[in-house]
Amino acid sequence: MTPAGEQVRDPGERVRDPGLQPERTRLAWRRTTLSCTVAAVLAGRAALHQGPTVPGVLACALCLLLWLGFLAVAHRRMVALSACGPRTLSLGTARAAALCTLAFAVCAAAMVF
Repeated sequence: MTPAGEQVRDPGERVRDPGLQPERTRLAWRRTTLSCTVAAVLAGRAALHQGPTVPGVLACALCLLLWLGFLAVAHRRMVALSACGPRTLSLGTARAAALCTLAFAVCAAAMVF
């Protein structure tokens, strides 16, 4: 007999007490998303500083698309961390986040030069 509310588990299954780690990770994703938002806004401002030109508008559009992609990846991860037993970060999600970050860096370098 088990106490009320306790789940019966296989004897070989590892029980993990995540503690506050999922919450800290969720907050880190929120801070990263905020930083990405600020970077996208500043990039758009810098691209349109001399007035709306075709390359400036294209750079703003690209920054907006990258920001939306990163926002979608971060939101999906934060929702996954809200579950009772959060899953580990999938390889596809990690690649998407890294690709968005790398693309932002390339856009920044292109704007500087």
